[in-house]
Amino acid sequence: MGFLKSVSDKMSKMKSGFTDKIHEESKKDEPVDNDYLEFVEELLIEADFGVRVTQRIMEEIDADIDASKIKTRRDVEQKIREIALDILEKVEKPLEIRKKPFVILTVGINGSGKTTTIGKLASINSDKGKRVMLVAADTFRAAAIEQLEIWAERADVSIVKQKENADPAAVAFDGVQSAVIKGMDVVFVDTAGRLHTQKNLMNEIVKVKKSIEKAYSKEPDEVLLVLDATIGQNAINQAREFNKMLNVTGIALTKMDGTAKGGIILAISEEFGIPIRYIGIGEQIEDLKVFNAKDFVESVFVP
Repeated sequence: MGFLKSVSDKMSKMKSGFTDKIHEESKKDEPVDNDYLEFVEELLIEADFGVRVTQRIMEEIDADIDASKIKTRRDVEQKIREIALDILEKVEKPLEIRKKPFVILTVGINGSGKTTTIGKLASINSDKGKRVMLVAADTFRAAAIEQLEIWAERADVSIVKQKENADPAAVAFDGVQSAVIKGMDVVFVDTAGRLHTQKNLMNEIVKVKKSIEKAYSKEPDEVLLVLDATIGQNAINQAREFNKMLNVTGIALTKMDGTAKGGIILAISEEFGIPIRYIGIGEQIEDLKVFNAKDFVESVFVP
């Protein structure tokens, strides 16, 4: 199944919550009035476009109305798509495995889909013939280690682990050092889920990052933040705190299929400009998609 169809089918909640509603009004092709503009603004907020993106959209619509570039509701709908594409194209930067070992530190709160995302990426890279290693540096939960083991077996890749409650930084160091010695192509370091508000726990992840630097002689090639799209505006706060502590280089936005508020992808992109590497639209491996701005806008914003 192609990107356009698969994303369009899986994003039905957002389409019914935003796209279909605005299209139902715009297909009337009637003149734009204040009531319609208020309707549009409310829809944008409800769909989690965020204050910043919503304000930009409304200001540009007003400017185009004044310049007689927007005359009908259909013009408004088209303008929203244009702005969405402009925002998302700036963060469309697929992850490139440029060297080996390519070390990816994966972070995010519990329940974001972090370990599952690692497993899917491990499988995808293994299928491409790359030698992949997983490092189970989430040692606070035995279930996390077990989950990563299952993915390692499923993807037929290596895994470095220690017992529960082992020092996460030490596990990360041993894993990355082993990957360097063995000449692995890609290394995924899993970390314990951290609430962005828990400073002492966030500091533990900083230690993990520093231990990777010691084993690798430089920073991880990618700090991938996994965010759950269904939590809406709280994802903005998470991105802000993780980025401040770790200098996030890429984002995987999961569970996009489970929310009517998919506008959060625009809010995050406009706020931080961090590359969106992947979007998750389901449980299967093929449901983790390399992000493509044009295809995403066409599949989600076109009824």
